[in-house]
Amino acid sequence: MINAKQVLSKLVLNELYKYVDKDPMHHLNKMINWAEKVMTKTSYAPMISTFREVVSDPDSNWYKLMERFFGELNKNTQKSFLTNFIVNCGIVGNSIIDKSKAKYDCNVPWAILMDPTTACNLQCTGCWAAEYENRVGMDYDTMASVISQGKKLGIYMYLFSGGEPLVRKDDLLRLAQENPDCMFLAFTNGTLIDEKFAAAIEEAGNFAFAISVEGFEAETDMRRGKGTYQKVMQAMDILHRHGIIFGFSTCYHSKNTEVVGSDEWIDLMVEKGCTFGWYFTYMPIGKDAVTDLLATPKQREFMYHQLRKFRGTNAHNGSKPIFVLDFWNDGEYVDGCLAGGRVYLHINANGDVEPCAFIHYSTANIKEQTLVEALQSPLFQEYKKGQPFNDNMLRPCPLLDNPEKLRGMVNRSNAHSTQYQDNESAEEVTAKCEDISQEWKKTADKLWETNETHLKKEASKKETVSNKAK
Repeated sequence: MINAKQVLSKLVLNELYKYVDKDPMHHLNKMINWAEKVMTKTSYAPMISTFREVVSDPDSNWYKLMERFFGELNKNTQKSFLTNFIVNCGIVGNSIIDKSKAKYDCNVPWAILMDPTTACNLQCTGCWAAEYENRVGMDYDTMASVISQGKKLGIYMYLFSGGEPLVRKDDLLRLAQENPDCMFLAFTNGTLIDEKFAAAIEEAGNFAFAISVEGFEAETDMRRGKGTYQKVMQAMDILHRHGIIFGFSTCYHSKNTEVVGSDEWIDLMVEKGCTFGWYFTYMPIGKDAVTDLLATPKQREFMYHQLRKFRGTNAHNGSKPIFVLDFWNDGEYVDGCLAGGRVYLHINANGDVEPCAFIHYSTANIKEQTLVEALQSPLFQEYKKGQPFNDNMLRPCPLLDNPEKLRGMVNRSNAHSTQYQDNESAEEVTAKCEDISQEWKKTADKLWETNETHLKKEASKKETVSNKAK
């Protein structure tokens, strides 16, 4: 059922589209004025203010990123992003999500990550997907049902991983075509992207890609196999020519951190057409996981500083016209861990509903339970009660940063391992992270003491206490 906010949003978007079809950069202030008519909640005020600030500074990296958005992306993608990502996933969706949380007394995520298949055409070192049995897959009707259930809860963002999700690219394209009000994104190795597929995605407009790459040719081929890097570069060129939203997805580890965190690397990604970049740090999942690949605290601190430099507003200090984020080091901006349905959840190819793509435990299966029942299941309720897992938002993860927290949640909820071949107990999994978590604690605590977000929150708390006292 379409609500009043969706009707108003559509009317406003029709006006915005007129500017998109003309000279959008020249009409940015008018576009923001129209957006204000929809974004009426006071919580959106800082966002509107930030956009006005960006528009007033043509030399800022964020202004240049907006230029890239309107200059490099095709019109279908531009309009779908404004409609689906900004309005449906954001304004309309978040309003429905808030009501769903209250109604069902559980976390309701902003996004759902699904694995259409465990099959993959690569065998990357340290990737748990390489251990999966290729015959495991989620049927189309199950994926369609998840999306149907999700939209009723206010969820309009759907992501795919695997395995290699584009092994099922015809089904994924069909899902996007049948759900034009949603935004879709696939984490992909990029090797299966061709001109025909890109042309279909351009027409759909509501599909984006995060392409896995480990650095330059030597670093990428080390983990992903000889020749993979060149195929990735070709995929980026194809997507760029078709004006499709894409970015890079990079796992930083002990062998490549200094490369993928460098200015040279980000500059290349911008040149290739990436509008965003998502960094993950290596996680030792699976009994044969290579623990030597774990990033050191020094390397993780390096990434902490580099991403904040890249996102700065002064181009002379190294800021870049690309949106980059770190799944761990940016915990301060999202109040800790995103998983457990708080912002997202993961459904593997077997239907097991997991709190996170890196946490292979479950107490629900989407083939046997509804999405709401999965969110109300014991493991997800443990997440809801436990978040945030640390007062230091630079230590957000219940596995890598607070392994004792994951052990407790898994054992209290009687969750079972969902790994396909080598089931690991919570004790076995968390043992690999005990030492590194204690090492990172020393560094993270020092960083948190001088962290700007932390200091502002502490100052706000003191002001609130003082005002109450007065």
